[in-house]
Amino acid sequence: MPPSDNIFLIGLMGAGKTTIGRVLARQRQLAFVDSDHEIVARCGVPIPTIFEIEGEAGFRRRESAVIDELTQRHGIVLATGGGAVLSADNRAWLKSRGTVVYLRAQPQELWLRTRHDRNRPLLQTGDPLKKLQELYAVRHPLYMETAHIVLDTGRQSVHSLVARLERVLAGADAADGAGDAESCG
Repeated sequence: MPPSDNIFLIGLMGAGKTTIGRVLARQRQLAFVDSDHEIVARCGVPIPTIFEIEGEAGFRRRESAVIDELTQRHGIVLATGGGAVLSADNRAWLKSRGTVVYLRAQPQELWLRTRHDRNRPLLQTGDPLKKLQELYAVRHPLYMETAHIVLDTGRQSVHSLVARLERVLAGADAADGAGDAESCG
């Protein structure tokens, strides 16, 4: 893992990046930033509006600019958007500028968590579970390629997940950082 005081959370929508990120940042006394919230703050409109006006490609350009900037900061926990890993540049910046944690959850679990959320443009479809399965199939390999640590989220409480992650991070800090992503599931 890169020597850094940054922790970057990746994973599909609904995996818990923002929720876990806030708790982790508070415990570690680091700043918390959500890249999607940062984009909304800068644009002054919600993400669905950005998608409507600029399409997904326009949103992804904005997302890359924000991720490049945010990953150059120090002492942050960053929750990224679910599609941030689609860009090779984003994957490289994340992997080289901090410890990347993939919050892995299965599509069925994600569907249960997101089924009433109308602020997720990619799920505004007739079959959101199928869409989540498709997104998982495309993005899971990219998350695995980018991650230093893989944390299976399942149905555990936020605090137990953060405690597990803290144990893995403590072990990673003590290790030399060589090798593939460490899994804790």
